[in-house]
Amino acid sequence: MNHSVIEEDLEAILDSKLPWQELSGCTVLITGASGLIPSYMVDTCMALNRRRLLDSPVHVLVLVRNEAAARGRFALYRNNPHLEFLVQDVCEPLSWPGQVDFIIHAASQASPKYYSTDPVGTLSANVMGTLNLLKLAVEKQVQSMLFLSSGEIYGQVPDAFIPTKEEDWGHVNPMSVRSCYAESKRMAETMCISWHHQYGVPVKVVRPYHTYGPGMKLDDGRVFADFVGNILNRQDIVMTSEGTAIRAFCYLADATAGFFTVLLNGESGEAYNIGNPDGAVSISELASTLVSLFPEYGLKVVRSTPSGQYVPSKIDKNIPDITKAMKLGWRPSTGITAGFSRTIRSYSVN
Repeated sequence: MNHSVIEEDLEAILDSKLPWQELSGCTVLITGASGLIPSYMVDTCMALNRRRLLDSPVHVLVLVRNEAAARGRFALYRNNPHLEFLVQDVCEPLSWPGQVDFIIHAASQASPKYYSTDPVGTLSANVMGTLNLLKLAVEKQVQSMLFLSSGEIYGQVPDAFIPTKEEDWGHVNPMSVRSCYAESKRMAETMCISWHHQYGVPVKVVRPYHTYGPGMKLDDGRVFADFVGNILNRQDIVMTSEGTAIRAFCYLADATAGFFTVLLNGESGEAYNIGNPDGAVSISELASTLVSLFPEYGLKVVRSTPSGQYVPSKIDKNIPDITKAMKLGWRPSTGITAGFSRTIRSYSVN
């Protein structure tokens, strides 16, 4: 993960006008750390140390279940004294003898392929994991805690609520197995605000929208990852639906800067949308755009019938209103053409 694209992304994130010094000499616990989003947050912290932007290095404690995979993802920091591994399931009680100053809870099964094959595991990390981390936040008296929720918590919203503000609400059917993700994220948000109200935990919530970028697992079942995999393998993009659903795609570096903005500048007990409304396109339009980026490959978009256990979303349009996050000084700047070009380039040899 030391590709030039990633290094450029980290430079852009660190150039954000944020009070990075608040992390100086602190310990940051990041759960699910080898996942797409949290791994970039780990990279950001390590880049702060590498560039000597802090008076004292930040110590990063990464909580992971698969130690081998995590050590592979963070091989660049092998033997670095400021990266430490805590190997366990986030659903198990947490015990750590040292101080923890910041918590970033990002452990979650975000891929739709798990919603039907492992709904219990999907919701457990969001509910039991959040419970364990809130308890730890009280014990350690953390300076700030960030919970990564999801734009899916809004469910199906009326057209009048699109773009969707943080105080808008839609419908989620609790008797649909696919709701294991959205409903557990909703419950976790309620837990966060309850611990903030009763115990004063300085927790902030972010609601990411369709984040993509370098390091995506190309077999995780999300349609945009499938499309990138098609391009990289010189395959036609296969559509298993009409592709009319509209999603707002946000490039990983933009989203990461947004998450740190909320962690360091956000108000405790508040939720913030982190997405890119300018990146809102239909799935069909996204497929056509990706094919057009590489005309030399001679690829096309083809239609096919769905297979497997994938449970499709009933949400037709999912676009955030990001006014609240913008008031903190954050704004995404990478469109889908540049963002997906960078993503695809990141899988190639430098």
